[in-house]
Amino acid sequence: MRALISVYDKTGLPALAAGLSALGWELVASGNTARALADAGIEHLTVETVTGSPEMLGGRVKTLHPRIHGGILADLTQDQHRADLEQNGITPIDLVVANLYPFSSEPSVELIDIGGPTMVRAAAKNHDRVTIVVDPSDYGPVLDELRREGEVTLATRRRLARAGFAHVAAYDAAIVNWLDADLLQPEDPLPPTIHLALARSEELRYGENPHQRGALYRTVAGPGLVGPDAPKGWWEQAVQHGGRELSYLNLFDADAAWRLAHELRERLGAAVAAVIVKHANPCGAAIEATGELARAYQRAFDGDPLSAFGGIVALTGRVDLALAEQIVANPLADVLVAAGYDDDALELLSARRKNMRTLTAPPPGPSALGVRQIDGGYLVQEPDEPRVPRSEWRCVTSRTPTEAELVDAELAWLVCARTGSNAIVLAKDGQVVGIGCGQQSRVDAAGLALRKAAGRAEGGAGASDAFFPFRDGLDAVADSGVSVVVQPGGSLRDDEVVAAADESGVAMVLTGERHFRH
Repeated sequence: MRALISVYDKTGLPALAAGLSALGWELVASGNTARALADAGIEHLTVETVTGSPEMLGGRVKTLHPRIHGGILADLTQDQHRADLEQNGITPIDLVVANLYPFSSEPSVELIDIGGPTMVRAAAKNHDRVTIVVDPSDYGPVLDELRREGEVTLATRRRLARAGFAHVAAYDAAIVNWLDADLLQPEDPLPPTIHLALARSEELRYGENPHQRGALYRTVAGPGLVGPDAPKGWWEQAVQHGGRELSYLNLFDADAAWRLAHELRERLGAAVAAVIVKHANPCGAAIEATGELARAYQRAFDGDPLSAFGGIVALTGRVDLALAEQIVANPLADVLVAAGYDDDALELLSARRKNMRTLTAPPPGPSALGVRQIDGGYLVQEPDEPRVPRSEWRCVTSRTPTEAELVDAELAWLVCARTGSNAIVLAKDGQVVGIGCGQQSRVDAAGLALRKAAGRAEGGAGASDAFFPFRDGLDAVADSGVSVVVQPGGSLRDDEVVAAADESGVAMVLTGERHFRH
């Protein structure tokens, strides 16, 4: 039996090679793999010995040879294949161990592996006879089967063949995304094809509902994910300190809360921000210029205490003992994610909130292309990032908003952009006090926001994610007592809406930018 070994990742290599040798296998190795086996004192043949040809072109050509690929691809049930092997002095290869150059670590033409993917594909294609191993974690199970069964079973070979094709597919996807980084232009950011490679990293208890299975997948390759500085999901770096395992909805809502909290802090220049999300929509948000995280948290909670029960709390600062006491005094949150915790704060949370998932996490990375499935295809779009700065908003009413009112307007506008449409958001003094979302009627959304604000929006700001098609929506928002309304504009009845704002003494600014969210 002959094994061909050609790996970049040398993890577990000596143990695998020694195990195969002990079972009587003949080993063939290429390049640096051969040197590693020589250093370990493990007997082997070099690829050059088998092919009779030296490596050339700086190592670009070494395994691309009929004595290698004929040995891998031969179907020994075919008389002609056996005759071809005998005529050309080719020994069949029964096991291929190969993994590829780490292209994503330092993308370049020189790290585009040619021989490696070819060997992997050849062995995976011929898995009825040949075993392909691309992951060092499979070395042990393969050796165990060889020792126990005398061969690798067909079921295992088939599983490993799938892993081989997946390995090559992710590798090729990384190369495509690297090329896209240079080819795509700002005016045309959507690539002609999209190549995603996802690896299952965690089984979840269930999906959105108990009858649905669910899992968390991490992105192995995808648009924008190339090079050593490529952003990783903050989930990959988060540390869970306590509580039950995370669910599908925990992950979905926590991502929304953590992103919005950082967006508010960064875009509004706040020292800290606090956000509470329930069912994918914010139900509370607050910013603090002074850095008082406890105050930001309490004001976010007070925005809608009823909805905050069982929600997701995201805090951009460090949780100390006093804030932890404040959190446990309020109704239970499902998830608490923060930039960090004092030791005594963690001890208290662990003791008093055993079921709450408590996470430390780094800031989220930039948003990627949005991908959503429909029948027979996918809808793809750029991330919805507010692009019109406050300095370019246009006041269209007789009354001009004050600087303080504009700060609240921007807070309401950003939260509105992250809220399910139709959406109305009311804010006052850095605190969101009322949110109406997910309504078919903008008037109904305004009514919900007003009811939740309960008079607290007086002198504050209101935001609408899209224009008011009729003045009744603006009238409903003005009834809350806000002093300024921010909206995209663009309705055929904008003049009527502006006149309604003037009648109410409300300042109104237009952004020219809609933020529907479905």
